[in-house]
Amino acid sequence: MRFRLTLDANYINIVLVTIVLSRHTAAEERLMKTRPALKTAAIASACWLASGMTVANAWTLEEAAKPYAGTTVDVVFLLRPGYEAAEAMLPEFEEKTGIKVNIIKHPYENALGEQVRDFVAGGDLDIALIDLVWIGNFAENNWIEPISTFTENPELADPELDIDDFFPLVLNAFGGWNGEVYGLPFDNYSGLLFYNSCMLEEAGFDAPPETWTELKDTYGPALTKDGKYAFALQSKRNETQSADSFARMLWPFGGSFLDSEFRSNLLSEESQAGLEFRQDLMQYMPEGIVSYDHAEAVNGLAQGDVAMLTEWSAFYSTLKSPDTSRVADCLKIAPEPKGPAGRKPALGGFSMAVASQADDDEKAASWLFIQWITSKANALTYLEKGGVPARQSVYEMDGVAEQFDFVPALVESWQDGVPEFRPRFAEWPEITEIVQEWGTRMMLGEVSTEEGAEEIGTRMEAVLDKAGYYAGDKPLAQ
Repeated sequence: MRFRLTLDANYINIVLVTIVLSRHTAAEERLMKTRPALKTAAIASACWLASGMTVANAWTLEEAAKPYAGTTVDVVFLLRPGYEAAEAMLPEFEEKTGIKVNIIKHPYENALGEQVRDFVAGGDLDIALIDLVWIGNFAENNWIEPISTFTENPELADPELDIDDFFPLVLNAFGGWNGEVYGLPFDNYSGLLFYNSCMLEEAGFDAPPETWTELKDTYGPALTKDGKYAFALQSKRNETQSADSFARMLWPFGGSFLDSEFRSNLLSEESQAGLEFRQDLMQYMPEGIVSYDHAEAVNGLAQGDVAMLTEWSAFYSTLKSPDTSRVADCLKIAPEPKGPAGRKPALGGFSMAVASQADDDEKAASWLFIQWITSKANALTYLEKGGVPARQSVYEMDGVAEQFDFVPALVESWQDGVPEFRPRFAEWPEITEIVQEWGTRMMLGEVSTEEGAEEIGTRMEAVLDKAGYYAGDKPLAQ
């Protein structure tokens, strides 16, 4: 495309030169007639100059970064494979640009609090790392800049950015809020069904379950024996309980957190069906599943103690590597099972956005890094190093689906997911703590699913009422 644009620009310059040369006096006309080679040479020289100017003005990262060489930008990274992949790629960016990216590492549980404190205090962070459910909070508090601030600046905008190459669902869910795009998708996940094909074959199955009901009623009894379990559902009392356990069972059964009027929908027949199903499924999970976080659940599958696991695509490299998994040769991946409402996989991950508190040089340098690490050109490298890019084009490359066998399931999951899998408004951090408490109590049998749903609904509506949703002070956007 860039080559074609260069030709088009040259063509325009040729036309302009021709027009200029046509505006000469009669004396100049006689001169040109006697010296036709002069006219030809003039046009040729003008075209050569136009071509040279076009090439000279072509956008490059190195040229764009020159004014910001020596600038340091601060960003929070998590202790996960996608961040290790980006960190491994970082020396190339720093060498090309002279920009230093200072990585501050936190576990997921600390990442929101650390960033909020920094932004409230007017601190040092120049790039915001935004979970799916933080985007409303960050945008409404004006902690982040819309990407249009930079995409409309030709000195900073890479002509090859190709925003349409991101999966639309992922760009909207992770980077968009209320009609504006703030961040570019980074370290993005979809829930997938990882399974030990060897265990399934020994039990007489040649394929994974297609539905949740089939998983529970058919696969569950056949695979749960001799200290082994059919399934693990990570459910620890933190965001894992809210996202990976509670929400995962709502949507496939037709449930949701809220109805169209922003009232609790947790007591609906569909939501209750999903929550009751989770209780029934626990008989085929390891004891103590309520205390399992990602590490424990992934390890259960990796060590051959669990046959199936719904987990984020980001954990593929851990489960596939012989260094960290005993079942690497038996590992296979499928989309999450369907429920009565269809396939509604868990949706998780992040975007990176430029922080509003940064100064102008830091903002520019931050954008150049975000644009570079999420670019089409770097997507394959990021994938090969253990990350999960949100670029459609990388998954269409020859050999990628064969090399990374989670790709077909991932691409299918990103076609039709639920952006509000967890509500993305600013009040979610407060609401998730309510879900975590009462969702855990449901699983432990301390309250029924109806009692727990009523408690969550009452408290959730109180939070939304205080925020002004019912008074019309805030749009019903999630």
